[in-house]
Amino acid sequence: MSEEFDRTFWEERYRSHTTNHHGRPNPQLIAETGELVPGTALDAGCGEGADAIWLASRGWRVTAVDIATTALRRAQEHAETLGGEIASRIDWVAADLTSWTPPDAHFDLVSTHYAHPATSPDVLFRRLAAAVAPGGTLLVVGHHPSDHISHGAGPEVHFTAEEIAASLDPDRWDILVAEARSRSVTDHGGREITIRDAVLRGRRRP
Repeated sequence: MSEEFDRTFWEERYRSHTTNHHGRPNPQLIAETGELVPGTALDAGCGEGADAIWLASRGWRVTAVDIATTALRRAQEHAETLGGEIASRIDWVAADLTSWTPPDAHFDLVSTHYAHPATSPDVLFRRLAAAVAPGGTLLVVGHHPSDHISHGAGPEVHFTAEEIAASLDPDRWDILVAEARSRSVTDHGGREITIRDAVLRGRRRP
């Protein structure tokens, strides 16, 4: 991670903010994976676990990775309140995505949302793409360059879906979705704001 978004930054963020994301998976995850047959999934940068828990509730076996142990503890505690059937399907892993390497060709779904790598985004996404099993799905959601709300996060966290698609081997990947999408959210002050997501969904050829 960069100095701004290192482990200390994320731990302090989760410790100092009471968040309310439980039970609210990213709508792009729902839209792009809701029809997939459950299998093994990697949630890279899982935060407080809303996406991982949603996947587990639909039958996926999830490896959920995040740099912040505070976020992982909250995620695990929330999963346990939903019952052993869901909690037992999730393995919580404390790791820095900038240096952590997932097992090669292992997961039926690799999903990452709003990652903040110290390296360029395509370096991280190529590493995550390598973890997708033949026939599996890669889902990358991030801040589109036209998303003014997230500009304070720095230019390194912004990308287009087309840029990520171009980094994938066309002989190994079918690009199913590569676009920018707008959606409305409520900010911490209760205001409705519009954000712009870059959404990439690819399928690794068998």
